[in-house]
Amino acid sequence: MKRNDNGLLYGPDDKVSYFQSGLLGLQHVLAMDVYVPPIIIAGLLSMSLAQKTGFLQAAFLACGIGTILQTRYFMKLPVSQGPSFVPIGAVAGVYLANGAANGGMATVLGSLIVGALLLILLGVSGVYQKIINTLVPAIVGGTIITCVGLSLLPSALNDNIFKAAGNVNQNIEIAAITALAMLVAITIGIRIPQLQRLFKVSSIIIALIVGTVVASMMGRFDWSVVNNAAWISLPHFTSLHYGIHFSLPAILTFVVIYMVLTTETTGTWFAMSAVVGEKITKKQWNRGIIGEGLSCLFAALLGTTPMTGYSTNAGVVSITGVASKRVFVSAGIWFVVLGFFGKLSAFLSAVPAAVIGGIFSIICVIIMLNGLNVIRNLATDESSIYVLGIPIVLTMAVILLPAKVVSETPQMVQYLLGSPITIAALSAIIINLVMGNRKVSEATEDSEEIKSTDAPKEQLAESK
Repeated sequence: MKRNDNGLLYGPDDKVSYFQSGLLGLQHVLAMDVYVPPIIIAGLLSMSLAQKTGFLQAAFLACGIGTILQTRYFMKLPVSQGPSFVPIGAVAGVYLANGAANGGMATVLGSLIVGALLLILLGVSGVYQKIINTLVPAIVGGTIITCVGLSLLPSALNDNIFKAAGNVNQNIEIAAITALAMLVAITIGIRIPQLQRLFKVSSIIIALIVGTVVASMMGRFDWSVVNNAAWISLPHFTSLHYGIHFSLPAILTFVVIYMVLTTETTGTWFAMSAVVGEKITKKQWNRGIIGEGLSCLFAALLGTTPMTGYSTNAGVVSITGVASKRVFVSAGIWFVVLGFFGKLSAFLSAVPAAVIGGIFSIICVIIMLNGLNVIRNLATDESSIYVLGIPIVLTMAVILLPAKVVSETPQMVQYLLGSPITIAALSAIIINLVMGNRKVSEATEDSEEIKSTDAPKEQLAESK
């Protein structure tokens, strides 16, 4: 199988057979731990088992609808939607402050709906694209991509391996075996081109199967969760069940949350743009934020947490070489199926965190390197060192900041500190505005189409 010009086995517009796109779409689904934030939120809200199941199913359904909307109709890039960790604290806080089980969820959903509508208006008005063009030149975009990968790495290692449930030694063993299986599959695919379709393209799903089998042999896979789940069920706890209530303080809280989420999504889109070697047009920026708003709107109506651009997918594409939009639409269809197929949802939620961590950690590194690939091909000067360096320092500072210090800050500041990507993006934008050399910035803008697409194509081809 030959690679295309940007080093991918399947480019965004390549036609993949429906059968193969279905299998590869399932691989993307398996590589995304989209069930983690909903499960955390359900625990914080003390939901019953039935409510947790409904909340998770609604998340899958919203994720699928959002992915199809973005990939097929709005952003028109291979992007997947998924829940972010950022709104977790806000959802719990607004829920508890507005009656908890007696109306708290209605207030949360009402606030999420208003925020989603504001995102849609941002895209319809064309303001979003103007903001991006003014504040996020290529050097800032590359920095954000780098920090996206860097900020996710501690979560991959700590939350999924070192601090995950179970014996830490077993977690490390499971993660190491899973990661090794993926690397072996990738190596076979690289060394034997005839086997690329079987091994490199399917490397993640191979690793997931190996990791799950190993975990099951260690007694770490809870099959009772799968056995007790219904085959087919509908999400019962939607906005029709909870109702919708509007509260100004709650709305203002979630407006801030959506601002943070939009910053994260911008970094995600930059990352995917770098991987597939296609510059995002002005029209795409505006359509993308409309799609983002619609994804969040559907999520709120279904009674679950906001669905935004999922940052790990750029890494998945880099590893597998599969960027076909048809595959991503298939992934969206799989998510919709999961929204109704109880046993499959239960199976995914039962996959040990260490299995996900073994794959997730490699994906994070790939995302980070894609950002550096973009930056090293730009016309830069001395100030560029600080545009790149300071956000990296701040990203690590926010990650390592003690929880006690965070808890002592005002609530709005806590939301920002809960998103290292946002801190990195804001610092990169501000430093570039203050220190950036205007002539260099103009040269960067002029060469962006050539150097942020054509050059990375060659490098990605070499790195693969």
